[in-house]
Amino acid sequence: MIPYFEWRHIIVGPLTIQTWGLFVAGGILAAAWVSARLARRRGLDGDVVWDVLGWMVGGGLIGARLFHVLFYEPAYYLANPGEIFSFWLGGMAISGGLAGGAITGFLFLKWKGFAVWRYADVLAFGLPLGQFIGRIGCFLNHLHPGTPTDFFLGVSYPDGVVRHDNGLYLSLNGLLLFFIFLLLRRRVREGTFLALFFLWDGVIRFGLDFLRAREGDMVDARYIGLTPAQYVSLAMVAIGGWLWYRRKELPT
Repeated sequence: MIPYFEWRHIIVGPLTIQTWGLFVAGGILAAAWVSARLARRRGLDGDVVWDVLGWMVGGGLIGARLFHVLFYEPAYYLANPGEIFSFWLGGMAISGGLAGGAITGFLFLKWKGFAVWRYADVLAFGLPLGQFIGRIGCFLNHLHPGTPTDFFLGVSYPDGVVRHDNGLYLSLNGLLLFFIFLLLRRRVREGTFLALFFLWDGVIRFGLDFLRAREGDMVDARYIGLTPAQYVSLAMVAIGGWLWYRRKELPT
């Protein structure tokens, strides 16, 4: 059992820095750095990784917000359309962010005439590291409380209930997958990291969403028994399976 502790802000003089945003930014930079290194090792341009990542972050923010608006609180935003793009009020869905970032990155690489699938593979290599670091911010702010548990990694919340904490689990999952990628990086053909990321992350996210808290004000949106994120996870598994099957044939 893990004692409950939180770290929401860092005060630096007159500035208040949100730890969630700090860790997310750190995760993005770390992911870009390792992906750029792999790109250069494969004879690609590492600067392209940094360029496309900037576009992906923008597309990811828009996708995360729109996904939350459309699938988690549509009635509220239908009644308050002026708040749809009020990002500072909270309300972001990582599943929508992944979709928005992936689509934006694909379109940018295609528009610039770069080798889409080769760059997508090196970007996928760094994603688990980015998730490991970024999700630490989720854990420190306890943004994803789960159902009660006696699991040894459960967190003892202030109400005395020991709960799963999906922020912690997703961070550890990112660390594990990145370690596997490191072991495989010299042994696999191009396209493997992209396919494996979709497959692995889709399966893990689908399973973990069954652990989300379902009482009081923590009830999440569900459609036919599944969360919106779980439907995205199923799509990720399907895409990952297709990429795995076709990775020998993907154009460079």
